[in-house]
This record gives sequence, C-alpha cells and structure tokens, in this order.
Amino acid sequence: MSSLINLLVIFGCSTAWLITLSKMAPSLVDFKEESMRFPTSFNDLTRLSALFQAYNKNNRLYMIILFTSAYLYKQTFCIPGSVLLNVLAGAIFGLWTALPLCCVLTGLGATLSYLLSKQFAEQIVVHYWPEEVRNLKERVDFNKHRLIPYLLSLRLLPFTPNWLLNLISPVVGIPLHYFFVTAFLGLIPYNYICVQSGAMLSSFSSLNDILSWETFIKLTFLSIMVLITPKIIKTFINHPTV
Repeated sequence: MSSLINLLVIFGCSTAWLITLSKMAPSLVDFKEESMRFPTSFNDLTRLSALFQAYNKNNRLYMIILFTSAYLYKQTFCIPGSVLLNVLAGAIFGLWTALPLCCVLTGLGATLSYLLSKQFAEQIVVHYWPEEVRNLKERVDFNKHRLIPYLLSLRLLPFTPNWLLNLISPVVGIPLHYFFVTAFLGLIPYNYICVQSGAMLSSFSSLNDILSWETFIKLTFLSIMVLITPKIIKTFINHPTV
C-alpha cells in the first residue's frame, strides 16, 4: 500500500508541475483564447502547432521546458500519445532539433518508467500482466547471449507495446544500462518518422497519413536487419576470407 501511495504522490506532484507551467505561459495577442492540453486529434495538432511555434519564437526556453516536462510526464506514467508529441516537436522545432530532443526524452522517459516500476509497482505489474511477464522472461533468457540486438528489435517492431515493455523490463531482470541504450537507439527510426511528419504537418490531412502501412513496413525491415546483422558479423569473424 505504501508503494502505491508513493506512486500517487509522485504522479500528483508531476501533474501539479505541468499545471503550474501552463499557468506561466507567456501572453500572446493572437492566441488569447487558446488553451493548452495534450493533443488527441489532428485538429489538436494543427492548433497546438501554431500556438507553440509562437511560444518558441517569443520564449524558446519556456517552450523547451514545457515540451520536455510534458513528454517526460507522458512517458513516465505510460500515458498514450507519444506519437502526437513527436509530430508536434517536428512542427515546433524542426527536424534536426526535434529528433535528438525526442530521442533523449524517449530514453529518459522510458528509464523513469522503468525505475518507478522497479521501485513501486513490481507486484502490480506481475498481478495484471502475468502472461506478458512470463513470455518476456522466457524470451530474454533465450536471447541472453544477444540481448542488446533482441531488445533493439523489440523497440523497432513493438509487438509488445513500449509502455508495457518499460514496466515489465525490471521485473524480468533486464539491466538498466541495456534498457536505456536500446530504448534510446531502438526508437530513433520511429521518432524520425514522426518528427519528419511533424516538420511537414501542413501537407497532411489526417493522422492516417502518418500512421500508415508504409511506416509499419519500414519498421519491420529495420527490425529484421537488427536481428540478422550480428549473425553476419559473427560469420565473418569465425570464417574470415583469405
């Protein structure tokens, strides 16, 4: 019970921080009636994109703090919608600023979720997702000799949702340094596709233009390459050509 209370306190403090940040927003003449909230639709994206671009132009430090706090909040507490924040980042900051920012925040947010699960929620995770815990434990044990490539493939092609993978990883004994590195690197292609879409937001008409079969096929191909590349390298090491 004490673990759950601590978790709720952390969630409450984090929520209060976001609310405080929203109240500190700079006043803009052209956006007096706009309210800040997490985007849930394409219309929200286009509306917030215009608002946050104005914030970024007038007070870049505030915009970076606000975006970083919101992103880590969603990632840490496993709240769906990171794809929309990645798209929004591309629209606000441009591709080559948004991409490294989102990759770092993805790694940090996933790590915070991992740590909260390890410290406060292991029993909850095992209780509500026993089958997923057992399956991942078996797969991690089977792939322990190539754990980093395997974890990268899970990130590139997330048949296990990323938020659930974040929660289960400490329970099945995935080391934190492996977890962070593979979360950071494995989600770069996904972040790139979303951020690039955000940089071209004005040319899209719906979220289906972003979350398409073409995107899924690209991620599938990258996942397969990650799995077979270590085997190819090992083959060349063991059987060098003369």
